[in-house]
Amino acid sequence: MSRFTLSDLASLSGIKSDTIRIWERRFNLLSPNRTLTNRRWYDDDDLKKIINISVLYRNGVKISRIAALDDNEIIEKAYSFSGGSGTTGDLTGFLVIAMNHFDEKAVNEIILRSVITRGFEKTITEVLFPFLKKVGILWQTGAIDPSTEHFITAHFRQRLVSASDSLHSVTTENPKRVLMFLPEGEYHELGLLYYSYAVKKKGHHVLYLGQSTPFDSVISASGSWSPDAVITGIHTQLFTPEPGEYLTKLSAELGRQKIYAGGILSDYASKLNLKNILPLRTEDDLDSLALSG
Repeated sequence: MSRFTLSDLASLSGIKSDTIRIWERRFNLLSPNRTLTNRRWYDDDDLKKIINISVLYRNGVKISRIAALDDNEIIEKAYSFSGGSGTTGDLTGFLVIAMNHFDEKAVNEIILRSVITRGFEKTITEVLFPFLKKVGILWQTGAIDPSTEHFITAHFRQRLVSASDSLHSVTTENPKRVLMFLPEGEYHELGLLYYSYAVKKKGHHVLYLGQSTPFDSVISASGSWSPDAVITGIHTQLFTPEPGEYLTKLSAELGRQKIYAGGILSDYASKLNLKNILPLRTEDDLDSLALSG
């Protein structure tokens, strides 16, 4: 059983901590547990309930009316709003519930409904990435079990790989060659996988080296394949203590290629002012800088 703080519930539900406290006192909607030092903590059932309440509240149901419902009625009414037309906050909440229960069927249904209404790209950028950012914070603070993060990440990875594999062969008149990798020690590859999909969809060739690629291997692959551009990035600074130095070294070794640096590296790319090092914050950066054909 996971333990969540009031702050965790606020982050995942989109309902402010003060508001949750008021609802507890006024409507008895939640009954938090207490630590020996009298600090609130909440379990999986509390998280599920506040997320369902937040869905109803965001969709115009007054809190007094929600308080009059029993737990099963709250679940049923919230489910009626669980279609792809729901807000990003709604879908994030439903994904959290599905993740905590290792419910792959529910995850599939939520994603499918969103894809139908938003399209694949917007589902990834507007729903899944914001959701994963919240999950990452919870994992780092120990609020969720690492196994749940691995479950949901593996599921999304499979989605991205399948979508990328389903794309047709290169059709762009002047396709570019793009090498993609993550530095050694970096394993959070969903963002890189999405860029691989996006670049392939534009009709370019991709050489995907993937997670934790040794520096010498990147240089060797570049020498053999001669890419027009390189895409890399890091999610955290745990395994790349000197990102600026890393980018400077990469720039010197790959002086003829444009190097797009994402994640934490994007800020360093902006400050270094090296001609071939470019920050990568959104897919639009690829269009405006070098990969438009």
